[in-house]
Amino acid sequence: MDRTLAADLARLPDLLDATRRAAAEALATLDERAVVPAAPEPAGPEPLPERGDGTETALAAFRARWEPRLSASAGPRYLGFVTGGATPAALAGDWLTAAHDQNSNSSMDGAGQDLERETVGWLRELFGLSDAHTGTFVSGATMSNTTGLAIAREWLGERLGVSPAEDGAAALGPVRVLSGAPHSSIAKALSFLGLGRSSLVPVPTLPGREAVDPAALDRALADTPGPAVVVANAGTVNTVDFDDLPAIAALRARHDFWLHTDAAFGAFAALSPDHAHLTEGLDASDSVCVDLHKWLNVPYDSAVQFTRRRDLQARVFQNAAAYLGPLGEHPDLVHLTPENSHRLRALAAWFTLRAYGRQGHREIVERNIAGARALGAALEEDPAFTLLAPVRLNVVCFTLADRPDPARLTALREAVAAEVFVTPTVHEGTAGLRAAFSNWRTTQADVHRAARALRTAAREIA
Repeated sequence: MDRTLAADLARLPDLLDATRRAAAEALATLDERAVVPAAPEPAGPEPLPERGDGTETALAAFRARWEPRLSASAGPRYLGFVTGGATPAALAGDWLTAAHDQNSNSSMDGAGQDLERETVGWLRELFGLSDAHTGTFVSGATMSNTTGLAIAREWLGERLGVSPAEDGAAALGPVRVLSGAPHSSIAKALSFLGLGRSSLVPVPTLPGREAVDPAALDRALADTPGPAVVVANAGTVNTVDFDDLPAIAALRARHDFWLHTDAAFGAFAALSPDHAHLTEGLDASDSVCVDLHKWLNVPYDSAVQFTRRRDLQARVFQNAAAYLGPLGEHPDLVHLTPENSHRLRALAAWFTLRAYGRQGHREIVERNIAGARALGAALEEDPAFTLLAPVRLNVVCFTLADRPDPARLTALREAVAAEVFVTPTVHEGTAGLRAAFSNWRTTQADVHRAARALRTAAREIA
């Protein structure tokens, strides 16, 4: 064994304790650190060491060179994208995921698969899905959407008497995928799956909304020869608008289509009694995307993909090799996702669900919704700002009331970056900014700090 590696092995408990102290210090200072540090002058990469000098020195080098440049994305005022943090239990679970280093894809080493299936069952219950749905962990919403649409592609083949998994996507002929306000990952998935971005057909949305117009969808399906795919939204990224899922599902009485629902973070509305109606009808979907490193507050990367047609899922992703388990009635996870290697992502989710239960995670969701509403109200009262959409759940979509051009919005965003991170967007042709609440640490005090920073910066820009 390499001498340095052997020395690290001998000192492993001490090295892990030093790492624990570094992690604890980083988390303890989240409130004081700049949310997005000012970018330093770019430095060239260091050369690869010919001879390493151990974990302790590497930890010191990381803390000196890289840690000060990392954003405080685990903290309460990182409101860009839809980024959760990691609850204490999820962090513990993720550390143990690395320590046990499981590739949980095979029944020959089955505990990891069993733990994942138990966790998927808990998530299914959390989101109000029936036992007709089975689920698997994937890396994020993009891969969850891709997996769901890959199953939809095979369903189209089943309807047409071909198998894209065997014959290729070209065997389907022209495909139409209809959606009102699809997330950008849908077009990416269609490109990846060989269906093409041009197969995505935009359907008119309701006036002033990002929710699809069911009547327009009905007409579009009538104009679509043969079976189609409909991508519904349970929480759009800009304004958290929800399609009328029961109305869409009812269209199947007249039209033949696969219903895939992108509920990346909107599915968590099911935890709140006041908002659960938004996810009514989710169970009628043929496939569902839910991202977990958003509102479940587990570390990146983690998402889950649900479907009613695990048989088609296995037909797409089956992997034949002597050292892998057979398909069988309960296929090994290796046969259900694009990944042959599959870290035990479920453990962090298992930990946080086991530690805090439905009630604990409902409290996070409802506190975040209250935070978004408070920020929306504060900006609405300020003449410097205009809300671009109602605050429906956990996202505030807003802009400057005077000259909301991208340059001024960039200046605003950069001016507040030390206090709060928000991301740029465009809504109905108007440039704006988004603040998304999904971190378990965020409190009303953080909302006040964010609002104060935005107001101050708006005055300076004016």
